[in-house]
Amino acid sequence: MCTAATYKTTDHYFGRNLDYEFSYSETVTVTPRNYPFHFRRMGVMSSHYAMIGMAFVQADYPLYYDATNEKGLSMAGLNFPGNADYKPEDPGKDNVTPFEFIPWILGQCATVGEVRDKLSRMSLLKEDFNPQLPLSPLHWMISDRDESIVVESVREGVKIYDNPVGVMTNNPTFDFHLLNLSNYMGLTRDEPVSRFSQELTLTPYSRGMGAIGLPGDLSSASRFVKAAFTKLNSMSGSSESESVSQFFHILASVAQQRGCCRVEHGFEYTIYSSCCNTDKGIYYYTTYENSQITGVDMHRENLDGTALVNYPLIQGQQIRMQN
Repeated sequence: MCTAATYKTTDHYFGRNLDYEFSYSETVTVTPRNYPFHFRRMGVMSSHYAMIGMAFVQADYPLYYDATNEKGLSMAGLNFPGNADYKPEDPGKDNVTPFEFIPWILGQCATVGEVRDKLSRMSLLKEDFNPQLPLSPLHWMISDRDESIVVESVREGVKIYDNPVGVMTNNPTFDFHLLNLSNYMGLTRDEPVSRFSQELTLTPYSRGMGAIGLPGDLSSASRFVKAAFTKLNSMSGSSESESVSQFFHILASVAQQRGCCRVEHGFEYTIYSSCCNTDKGIYYYTTYENSQITGVDMHRENLDGTALVNYPLIQGQQIRMQN
């Protein structure tokens, strides 16, 4: 399970927690403008916008989990089991497989408005990457600095939701999460006022009591509410250091600790957290074992090249001794 979010100060930021029980040895991957994307049904995209993000590279193909292109458009795929439904080939549509979806959109689009146009004639094709890598059930959050949408391919077809919250988690469908926020409309970051009864005089006995009822469990519905409350009430300075630090604090509010969520093959935990400055093309990350923020600047690479550039994640904890 995962959480994605956006954040804006002077610059715009986009990132996510990837929560799973094991890693695929993903890397921070820069795809330059002239790396040829070979699509299963849509031919070859030999020239496109450059992009940076987290990817599992197989057969020299970047299977992106999340990415941002040089125009500042960002996209992340999150787990959506039981609801994701991919389709057979439709001759009347642009048939793009889910593992091609991020390159297809980020390679061609600079804004969410351009994405909407692409989505109007697109179908997500049910075709595995290979027999060893079947399709993952996903839905996607797509954002520029001005707006955000969620895309879900379900049994009824491709659905597009406006995302005024700038947050996404997992099941159920996105319309549920937006409606569910109404259950928490009484939460406040301010000191609460007693409305219990005119017959009683009740006063706060602790700071933070306005947020009593804010969920703290690891379910996707609870993480959505907590991430939304944290993000929408979040304040920071506008410098890069303050903005990036605050973004990672937002993600940390819904991070998963190993041992708290048992699944079939072990324990789910936050494998990495990412924060991309979408205006500058700098991709920051932390890992479960390394809380130091590491950055990769896509503009320090040859963006007119033809080969992928991969940076393995720095996994070991970086502890700075002060004495």
